[in-house]
Amino acid sequence: MHITANEIKEMKLRAEKIVMLTAYDYSTAKLVDEAGVPLILVGDSLGMVLLGYESTIPVTMDEMIHHTKAVTKGAKQGMVIGDMPFMTYHTGTSDTLRNAARFIQEGGAQAVKLEGGTVVAETVRRIVDCGIPVMGHIGLTPQSIHQLGGHKVQGKTPDAAERLLGDARALEQAGVFAIVLELVPAPLSKLITEKVSIPTIGIGAGPDCDGQVQVISDLLGMFADFVPKHAKQYAKLAGTIRTAITDYMAEVKSGSFPTAEHSSTIDDSLLEELARS
Repeated sequence: MHITANEIKEMKLRAEKIVMLTAYDYSTAKLVDEAGVPLILVGDSLGMVLLGYESTIPVTMDEMIHHTKAVTKGAKQGMVIGDMPFMTYHTGTSDTLRNAARFIQEGGAQAVKLEGGTVVAETVRRIVDCGIPVMGHIGLTPQSIHQLGGHKVQGKTPDAAERLLGDARALEQAGVFAIVLELVPAPLSKLITEKVSIPTIGIGAGPDCDGQVQVISDLLGMFADFVPKHAKQYAKLAGTIRTAITDYMAEVKSGSFPTAEHSSTIDDSLLEELARS
Protein backbone atom coordinates (compact mmCIF):
# COMPACT_ATOMS: atom_id res chain seq x y z
CA MET A 1 0.00 0.00 0.00
CA HIS A 2 1.39 3.37 -1.02
CA ILE A 3 1.76 6.26 1.41
CA THR A 4 -1.24 8.59 1.13
CA ALA A 5 -1.64 12.35 1.06
CA ASN A 6 -3.27 12.25 4.50
CA GLU A 7 -0.28 10.39 5.92
CA ILE A 8 2.03 13.08 4.54
CA LYS A 9 -0.07 15.80 6.17
CA GLU A 10 -0.02 13.89 9.45
CA MET A 11 3.79 13.95 9.36
CA LYS A 12 3.67 17.74 9.68
CA LEU A 13 1.36 17.46 12.68
CA ARG A 14 3.91 15.16 14.33
CA ALA A 15 6.76 17.53 13.41
CA GLU A 16 8.33 14.62 11.51
CA LYS A 17 10.64 15.77 8.73
CA ILE A 18 9.52 14.62 5.28
CA VAL A 19 11.98 13.23 2.74
CA MET A 20 11.39 13.53 -1.00
CA LEU A 21 13.64 12.51 -3.90
CA THR A 22 13.32 12.43 -7.66
CA ALA A 23 13.52 9.19 -9.62
CA TYR A 24 13.19 8.69 -13.35
CA ASP A 25 13.60 4.94 -13.93
CA TYR A 26 12.75 1.53 -12.46
CA SER A 27 16.08 0.64 -10.86
CA THR A 28 16.55 4.01 -9.16
CA ALA A 29 12.95 4.10 -7.95
CA LYS A 30 13.36 0.61 -6.48
CA LEU A 31 16.41 1.71 -4.47
CA VAL A 32 14.78 4.93 -3.32
CA ASP A 33 11.64 3.07 -2.29
CA GLU A 34 13.56 0.34 -0.47
CA ALA A 35 15.36 3.05 1.51
CA GLY A 36 11.94 4.17 2.80
CA VAL A 37 11.63 7.55 1.05
CA PRO A 38 7.92 8.47 1.36
CA LEU A 39 7.68 10.89 -1.59
CA ILE A 40 9.11 10.01 -5.00
CA LEU A 41 8.85 12.73 -7.64
CA VAL A 42 9.07 11.95 -11.33
CA GLY A 43 10.20 15.49 -12.02
CA ASP A 44 10.22 17.19 -15.38
CA SER A 45 13.85 17.80 -14.45
CA LEU A 46 14.35 14.51 -16.29
CA GLY A 47 14.45 16.67 -19.42
CA MET A 48 17.86 18.01 -18.36
CA VAL A 49 19.10 15.09 -16.26
CA LEU A 50 18.23 12.24 -18.64
CA LEU A 51 17.35 13.74 -22.02
CA GLY A 52 19.92 16.52 -22.31
CA TYR A 53 17.48 19.41 -22.77
CA GLU A 54 18.59 22.89 -21.73
CA SER A 55 15.48 23.37 -19.57
CA THR A 56 12.31 21.58 -18.51
CA ILE A 57 10.21 23.37 -21.13
CA PRO A 58 10.60 20.86 -24.02
CA VAL A 59 9.46 17.91 -21.88
CA THR A 60 6.26 16.32 -23.20
CA MET A 61 3.42 14.44 -21.56
CA ASP A 62 4.37 11.25 -23.39
CA GLU A 63 7.92 11.47 -22.03
CA MET A 64 6.62 12.05 -18.52
CA ILE A 65 4.19 9.13 -18.72
CA HIS A 66 6.92 6.86 -20.09
CA HIS A 67 9.21 7.55 -17.13
CA THR A 68 6.40 7.57 -14.57
CA LYS A 69 5.39 4.07 -15.64
CA ALA A 70 8.95 2.89 -15.08
CA VAL A 71 9.14 4.50 -11.64
CA THR A 72 5.83 3.08 -10.45
CA LYS A 73 7.03 -0.41 -11.32
CA GLY A 74 9.89 0.06 -8.87
CA ALA A 75 8.15 1.97 -6.08
CA LYS A 76 5.80 -0.17 -4.01
CA GLN A 77 5.40 1.97 -0.86
CA GLY A 78 6.34 5.60 -1.52
CA MET A 79 3.86 7.99 -3.08
CA VAL A 80 4.82 8.55 -6.73
CA ILE A 81 4.11 12.09 -7.92
CA GLY A 82 4.01 12.92 -11.63
CA ASP A 83 5.23 16.39 -12.58
CA MET A 84 2.84 18.02 -15.06
CA PRO A 85 5.00 19.52 -17.83
CA PHE A 86 4.89 22.95 -19.45
CA MET A 87 1.51 24.02 -20.87
CA THR A 88 -0.28 20.79 -19.95
CA TYR A 89 -2.52 22.55 -17.40
CA HIS A 90 -2.97 25.97 -18.98
CA THR A 91 -5.10 25.42 -22.09
CA GLY A 92 -8.45 24.61 -20.51
CA THR A 93 -10.09 22.47 -17.89
CA SER A 94 -10.69 19.44 -20.09
CA ASP A 95 -7.06 19.29 -21.24
CA THR A 96 -5.84 19.76 -17.67
CA LEU A 97 -8.00 17.01 -16.21
CA ARG A 98 -7.18 14.65 -19.06
CA ASN A 99 -3.44 15.17 -18.56
CA ALA A 100 -3.67 14.80 -14.79
CA ALA A 101 -5.70 11.62 -15.23
CA ARG A 102 -3.06 10.18 -17.58
CA PHE A 103 -0.51 10.25 -14.76
CA ILE A 104 -2.87 8.21 -12.59
CA GLN A 105 -4.38 5.86 -15.18
CA GLU A 106 -1.45 5.31 -17.55
CA GLY A 107 1.51 6.20 -15.39
CA GLY A 108 0.32 4.57 -12.19
CA ALA A 109 1.18 7.63 -10.08
CA GLN A 110 -0.69 8.49 -6.89
CA ALA A 111 -0.53 12.29 -7.27
CA VAL A 112 0.51 15.11 -9.59
CA LYS A 113 2.54 18.29 -9.09
CA LEU A 114 2.14 21.57 -10.90
CA GLU A 115 3.82 24.95 -10.72
CA GLY A 116 2.24 28.27 -9.78
CA GLY A 117 0.29 29.88 -6.99
CA THR A 118 -2.85 32.01 -7.05
CA VAL A 119 -3.13 31.84 -10.84
CA VAL A 120 -3.45 28.03 -10.81
CA ALA A 121 -5.50 27.71 -7.63
CA GLU A 122 -8.77 27.11 -9.45
CA THR A 123 -7.05 24.56 -11.69
CA VAL A 124 -5.78 22.77 -8.59
CA ARG A 125 -9.28 22.78 -7.13
CA ARG A 126 -10.72 21.12 -10.23
CA ILE A 127 -8.09 18.37 -10.20
CA VAL A 128 -8.57 17.73 -6.47
CA ASP A 129 -12.35 17.62 -6.96
CA CYS A 130 -11.76 14.74 -9.39
CA GLY A 131 -10.05 12.76 -6.63
CA ILE A 132 -6.44 13.34 -7.69
CA PRO A 133 -4.05 14.54 -4.93
CA VAL A 134 -2.07 17.62 -5.96
CA MET A 135 1.27 18.97 -4.76
CA GLY A 136 1.92 22.68 -5.36
CA HIS A 137 5.20 24.36 -6.33
CA ILE A 138 6.05 28.03 -5.81
CA GLY A 139 9.15 30.21 -5.62
CA LEU A 140 11.44 29.47 -8.52
CA THR A 141 9.21 27.69 -11.00
CA PRO A 142 11.48 26.29 -13.74
CA GLN A 143 8.74 26.24 -16.38
CA SER A 144 8.62 30.05 -16.08
CA ILE A 145 12.38 30.44 -16.35
CA HIS A 146 12.20 32.81 -19.34
CA GLN A 147 9.83 35.10 -17.46
CA LEU A 148 11.86 34.94 -14.24
CA GLY A 149 15.10 35.72 -16.03
CA GLY A 150 17.10 32.72 -14.82
CA HIS A 151 17.55 30.53 -11.79
CA LYS A 152 17.27 33.23 -9.14
CA VAL A 153 16.11 33.26 -5.53
CA GLN A 154 12.48 34.41 -5.35
CA GLY A 155 10.67 36.49 -2.72
CA LYS A 156 13.50 38.85 -1.76
CA THR A 157 11.45 42.06 -1.98
CA PRO A 158 8.46 42.92 0.26
CA ASP A 159 5.99 42.64 -2.65
CA ALA A 160 7.45 39.36 -3.88
CA ALA A 161 7.49 37.89 -0.38
CA GLU A 162 3.87 38.88 0.16
CA ARG A 163 2.91 37.30 -3.16
CA LEU A 164 4.57 34.02 -2.22
CA LEU A 165 2.75 33.90 1.09
CA GLY A 166 -0.49 34.63 -0.76
CA ASP A 167 0.31 31.89 -3.27
CA ALA A 168 0.88 29.37 -0.48
CA ARG A 169 -2.41 30.26 1.17
CA ALA A 170 -4.29 30.09 -2.14
CA LEU A 171 -2.89 26.62 -2.85
CA GLU A 172 -3.76 25.48 0.66
CA GLN A 173 -7.36 26.65 0.20
CA ALA A 174 -7.49 24.98 -3.23
CA GLY A 175 -6.71 21.62 -1.61
CA VAL A 176 -3.04 20.77 -2.24
CA PHE A 177 -1.60 18.29 0.27
CA ALA A 178 1.89 19.84 0.21
CA ILE A 179 3.84 22.68 -1.41
CA VAL A 180 7.36 22.70 -2.82
CA LEU A 181 9.24 25.92 -2.00
CA GLU A 182 12.13 26.33 -4.43
CA LEU A 183 14.89 28.94 -4.01
CA VAL A 184 12.99 30.92 -1.39
CA PRO A 185 14.91 32.81 1.35
CA ALA A 186 15.10 30.67 4.49
CA PRO A 187 13.33 33.16 6.81
CA LEU A 188 10.44 33.50 4.35
CA SER A 189 10.19 29.72 3.99
CA LYS A 190 10.02 29.45 7.78
CA LEU A 191 7.19 31.99 7.90
CA ILE A 192 5.22 30.27 5.12
CA THR A 193 5.70 26.91 6.85
CA GLU A 194 4.27 28.37 10.06
CA LYS A 195 1.34 30.06 8.30
CA VAL A 196 -0.01 27.06 6.36
CA SER A 197 -1.38 23.83 7.78
CA ILE A 198 0.00 21.65 4.98
CA PRO A 199 3.62 20.46 4.64
CA THR A 200 6.20 22.57 2.85
CA ILE A 201 8.97 20.75 0.98
CA GLY A 202 12.05 22.87 0.44
CA ILE A 203 14.75 22.86 -2.20
CA GLY A 204 17.19 25.68 -1.65
CA ALA A 205 14.70 27.09 0.85
CA GLY A 206 16.45 26.59 4.17
CA PRO A 207 16.16 24.10 7.03
CA ASP A 208 12.80 25.12 8.47
CA CYS A 209 10.53 23.61 5.82
CA ASP A 210 8.60 20.51 6.85
CA GLY A 211 10.65 18.43 4.42
CA GLN A 212 13.33 18.53 1.75
CA VAL A 213 13.58 17.39 -1.87
CA GLN A 214 16.67 16.86 -3.97
CA VAL A 215 17.32 15.73 -7.52
CA ILE A 216 18.72 12.21 -7.23
CA SER A 217 21.58 12.88 -9.66
CA ASP A 218 22.73 15.83 -7.53
CA LEU A 219 22.64 13.74 -4.36
CA LEU A 220 24.63 10.94 -6.02
CA GLY A 221 27.17 13.25 -7.66
CA MET A 222 26.39 12.13 -11.20
CA PHE A 223 27.51 15.44 -12.70
CA ALA A 224 30.93 16.79 -11.74
CA ASP A 225 30.83 19.96 -13.86
CA PHE A 226 28.09 21.74 -11.90
CA VAL A 227 26.72 21.34 -8.38
CA PRO A 228 23.79 23.62 -7.40
CA LYS A 229 24.33 25.66 -4.23
CA HIS A 230 21.33 23.99 -2.58
CA ALA A 231 22.58 20.46 -3.31
CA LYS A 232 24.82 18.24 -1.22
CA GLN A 233 26.67 15.35 -2.85
CA TYR A 234 26.36 12.28 -0.63
CA ALA A 235 28.40 10.34 -3.19
CA LYS A 236 30.55 11.20 -6.19
CA LEU A 237 29.46 8.56 -8.64
CA ALA A 238 30.57 10.41 -11.77
CA GLY A 239 34.21 9.64 -10.99
CA THR A 240 33.44 6.11 -9.84
CA ILE A 241 31.49 5.32 -13.01
CA ARG A 242 34.14 6.89 -15.25
CA THR A 243 36.85 4.78 -13.55
CA ALA A 244 34.78 1.59 -13.92
CA ILE A 245 34.28 2.23 -17.64
CA THR A 246 37.96 2.98 -18.17
CA ASP A 247 38.98 -0.20 -16.31
CA TYR A 248 36.54 -2.26 -18.38
CA MET A 249 37.91 -0.86 -21.63
CA ALA A 250 41.48 -1.60 -20.56
CA GLU A 251 40.68 -5.22 -19.64
CA VAL A 252 38.81 -5.89 -22.89
CA LYS A 253 41.71 -4.49 -24.94
CA SER A 254 44.29 -6.46 -22.97
CA GLY A 255 42.29 -9.68 -23.15
CA SER A 256 42.05 -10.03 -19.37
CA PHE A 257 38.24 -9.85 -19.51
CA PRO A 258 36.30 -12.04 -19.83
CA THR A 259 37.92 -15.04 -18.11
CA ALA A 260 36.71 -18.59 -17.58
CA GLU A 261 34.90 -17.31 -14.51
CA HIS A 262 32.65 -15.21 -16.77
CA SER A 263 32.12 -17.91 -19.41
CA SER A 264 30.12 -21.12 -19.88
CA THR A 265 31.17 -24.51 -21.27
CA ILE A 266 29.57 -27.43 -23.10
CA ASP A 267 30.43 -31.13 -23.21
CA ASP A 268 33.69 -31.86 -25.06
CA SER A 269 32.10 -34.75 -26.98
CA LEU A 270 29.58 -32.36 -28.50
CA LEU A 271 32.39 -30.10 -29.63
CA GLU A 272 34.20 -33.03 -31.18
CA GLU A 273 31.06 -34.07 -33.07
CA LEU A 274 30.53 -30.53 -34.33
CA ALA A 275 34.15 -30.31 -35.40
CA ARG A 276 33.79 -33.48 -37.52
CA SER A 277 30.65 -32.22 -39.27
